Amino acid sequence: MLHASIQNIIYQLTEVLNLLSLEQYVMPSQRLNQSNIGQHVRHIIEMFQGLENGYEKGFINYENRRRDKIIEINKDLAIKLLNDIPLSIGKAEKDLILETCPDEVNTSFIQIKTNYKRELAYNLDHAIHHMAMIRVVIKEVTDLELPDNFGMAFSTIKHKITCAP
Repeated sequence: MLHASIQNIIYQLTEVLNLLSLEQYVMPSQRLNQSNIGQHVRHIIEMFQGLENGYEKGFINYENRRRDKIIEINKDLAIKLLNDIPLSIGKAEKDLILETCPDEVNTSFIQIKTNYKRELAYNLDHAIHHMAMIRVVIKEVTDLELPDNFGMAFSTIKHKITCAP
């Protein structure tokens, strides 16, 4: 089920990206501190890549990711990398160690026990969070109509359904 949810979110994002021009993909947002769609897409991709790269070692550190600026300006490459994500996430469950620095002041990392499925779930939620920011930028730089649930957490969607008249 987790795999299918990730696949659906990636599909939703790539469908929207296919509707954008390159100019729209890289246009800075006044509302989101000059970030652009490409930066948010890169971040989503690199978080999944960080998990996949750390899987074999049993050790993940999302902070030491590549931050490949080419993804931010090359929409076609971003779409290709997004489409690679569902193909790479079918690994067996296993325990992992997450290394993270809890704030911007400390330089010391802490280690947290986690597992593959937990990190997949985190990356799914994280992708949806960035899709919400992408939604803000799209509304600012285009007149594109997005699906109602684009960038909306699954729990929010379920809540809205239960509250519907």
